[in-house]
Amino acid sequence: MFDIDKWQEIFSTLRQNKLRTFLTAFSVAWGIFMLIILLGSGNGLENAMRKGFKSSMINSMWIFGRQTTMPYKGLKAGRYIQLTNEDYERVKQNIKEVDLISSRYHMPGNNFVAYKDKSANFEIRTVFPDYLPIENIKIKEGRFINNIDIVKKRKVLIISTDVKKELFKNNNALGKYVIVNGFSVQVVGVFEDIDDWDNNRCVYLPVSTAQLLYGGSNDITMLSLTVPVTSSLEESKRIEQKIRTEISKIHHFDPKDERAVSIGNSLEDMNMFMNLFFSIRFFVWIIGIMTIIAGIVGVSNIMTIVVKERTKEIGIRKTIGARPGSIIGMILQESVFITSLAGFVGLLLGTGLLELIRRYIPENDFFYNPEADIRIAVAATIVLIIAGLLAGFYPSRRAARIKPIVALRDE
Repeated sequence: MFDIDKWQEIFSTLRQNKLRTFLTAFSVAWGIFMLIILLGSGNGLENAMRKGFKSSMINSMWIFGRQTTMPYKGLKAGRYIQLTNEDYERVKQNIKEVDLISSRYHMPGNNFVAYKDKSANFEIRTVFPDYLPIENIKIKEGRFINNIDIVKKRKVLIISTDVKKELFKNNNALGKYVIVNGFSVQVVGVFEDIDDWDNNRCVYLPVSTAQLLYGGSNDITMLSLTVPVTSSLEESKRIEQKIRTEISKIHHFDPKDERAVSIGNSLEDMNMFMNLFFSIRFFVWIIGIMTIIAGIVGVSNIMTIVVKERTKEIGIRKTIGARPGSIIGMILQESVFITSLAGFVGLLLGTGLLELIRRYIPENDFFYNPEADIRIAVAATIVLIIAGLLAGFYPSRRAARIKPIVALRDE
């Protein structure tokens, strides 16, 4: 039941000790404020990392030819491994765990795309049809590269919505011919990259077409592939070794030479980042909790002083029949009120600052959408209530044990 007399006494006590009350409340508010800011900042870093992984499937691998570091069957170390179409075919046919696979061939030159009097520099990617889901892009108009384009080495091009806007404005682009590094190719599709990590500044050609245009080479720059989405990190590492072994049979290097062929494993990268952010979150919670504890200790000390100052008043209350429970309730109520109010202020300030950061700091690759989870806010509120009870429990129990005769003698 709401007891207005108790609340009047609490506010009267707080008004009489304004500085002490402010400093106590500030320590609690600061603890909650720092907890929210640290956790929100941690979420900002984690969101940026997750956004980066959205640019490709989480179960993808990226394979590049590098230099050998071990001699093998009479061949010296230091040889450069140039991947070819044969690597693509062999991995596709012999590694059963591979779901999707595409090779890419680097287009030499300045990579200019032109239409009539307009031209701009865009990244040119040469790929197979499987690259569409690997890169996680969405076709808005027309189609993507298909197998017939690969076999017939068609001069077709898929452009992004940004490229279309820059070269064609609001006009139709499908069926139009553009110049790519001096070669005329036909636009057959328009795509949009979902995560918008600079992938909307590129165009796609069939890899076989690009190889034909540049001298009929069968060289490729890299392989992109996916493994079953249910694969564990250990399973993906075994698939890595299978791929390296298969490629080593073509290029004659030691299958144990990991530097001869580098393999970027999204599962491994994701696992590393998750472990890193788990450690960061754990560290942040430790700092936040220790800061809150420091504030709660301050509240407990203040309440001890309050009990000492009100010893005679408590003695009079007990003399006229006040029960120990009412004494404990009075002290606990004041303690919970201070900690809850201060914590709520810290919670509001922390959440407000995160919102300002989210609105006014430009998005970048390292920090994105810092936010305080509602679960954190609820947990922090519960912690505040419990902390307020704990902070006032010892002083209130001490007050309840004061004997009236001793209290009345207190000066």
